[in-house]
Amino acid sequence: MSEETILMHCSPVLAGIKTANLLNYRCESCEGREEILHELKRLNLELSEKGIRVIPLSFHGNRVLIYVFRPSCLRRDLSCTKARRILRRCGYTPAACRDPLNHQVMHLMRRISERGEFPHEIGLFLGYPADDVEGFIENRGKNYKCCGFWKVYGDEEKAKELFRRYEDCRRCCLDSCRLGMSLRQLAAADQRA
Repeated sequence: MSEETILMHCSPVLAGIKTANLLNYRCESCEGREEILHELKRLNLELSEKGIRVIPLSFHGNRVLIYVFRPSCLRRDLSCTKARRILRRCGYTPAACRDPLNHQVMHLMRRISERGEFPHEIGLFLGYPADDVEGFIENRGKNYKCCGFWKVYGDEEKAKELFRRYEDCRRCCLDSCRLGMSLRQLAAADQRA
């Protein structure tokens, strides 16, 4: 998997201005899951000191849905009252375990594999505002104010500003990569960890 591919889809996460992104990766040369898992392990070793995790959410043949995220940001996003309410309605139960965040991510993985499609609450796991996730669920993806990285039902101006920041970040990271900077150099250290 090229660094350019990762940057195309995940620059705002690497820069520390977004919680998470998904990357639907097709490995033409991969013999199977083992090779993909080896690549993800390498990425985790490279990015973990920056507070970034890279995990497979689901596999389909030589395709893998990869989740690139900052656990500290995800913990914050999922702890807001509205996000907790949405997650409860979607079957996520508070876990009395050592790592509740891991429990929630594992539940998301089960929901993806059971349904064969994205469960709508995935927006919470990607750092989308809870108002927009709730609006998407209630409106079944219709009646949105604007659309960019997600469909906006809440604060349109704030969302448009974020969309601009994400695009600027992607452009800047890709330019830096083409000039020789590595993922590790481009990834911002997690200030919350």
